[in-house]
Amino acid sequence: MSDLPRIVRTVADLRQQVAAWRAEGLTVALVPTMGALHEGHLSLMRQGAEMCDQVVATIFVNPTQFAPSEDLDSYPRREAQDVAALRAAGVPLLFAPDVKEMYPNGFSTTVTVATVSEGLCGARRPGHFAGVATVVAKLLLQALPDVAIFGEKDYQQLQVIRRMARDLDIPVRIEGGETVREADGLALSSRNAYLTAEERAAAPALHRVLVEVAARIRHGAAPAQALADAAAVLEDEGFGPVEYVELRDAETLAPDPAPGRPGRLLAAAWLGKTRLIDNIAV
Repeated sequence: MSDLPRIVRTVADLRQQVAAWRAEGLTVALVPTMGALHEGHLSLMRQGAEMCDQVVATIFVNPTQFAPSEDLDSYPRREAQDVAALRAAGVPLLFAPDVKEMYPNGFSTTVTVATVSEGLCGARRPGHFAGVATVVAKLLLQALPDVAIFGEKDYQQLQVIRRMARDLDIPVRIEGGETVREADGLALSSRNAYLTAEERAAAPALHRVLVEVAARIRHGAAPAQALADAAAVLEDEGFGPVEYVELRDAETLAPDPAPGRPGRLLAAAWLGKTRLIDNIAV
């Protein structure tokens, strides 16, 4: 196990290894990441190992999902630590391509998923979900796993990927992984490393407020008022700007879910220089 994970950096080598597993009759799970791995990522690896015989982790900081003003250059990169974490988790294969491997000279295709990518983070980060859908479509087609697993913390992203795979008939089952949290409720995220000590102490308010809003809505409160109150509480707790606190249909992400339909509360807010997102079921 000490020589694992095997690290491959080309699509050809990835496909060769997956083909070898296929020849043995083994099933394959894919867990795409941008690295800076934490327990949330590793829970997805374990979920993959429970569902399939082999797990492929990917690490690629995808430039097409970052706007020019965002943190592409400063996004944490620590491959040696990530490899050690994957080794401890027993992951057999890491696909870690460079930008030229994923986007060779002349690359000119973009995958755009309408409707579910609109509003919420899609409205605040123009082009973000096109970058996500494009790179994930490539990863799914490069590996053609049986299952691909994505964390529910990025809930809109998960729904975009589900719709993309369904619409393009990509023969991969898309699974969500439950959000992993710190003891105080803060959802694990690689970007939590940007928080100062004072901001880290305030950050759990995001999850707490969502839980409170969900309880109010379940007990008959008008959603619009509950959501407005939640945004005000977050501002009082030091968040700002609060980009959104919204109730959406859990599957389609349409506003104002119909009675009897499952809902999802989603929020995004800045704490200092860090943009935090979270969501819970309603």
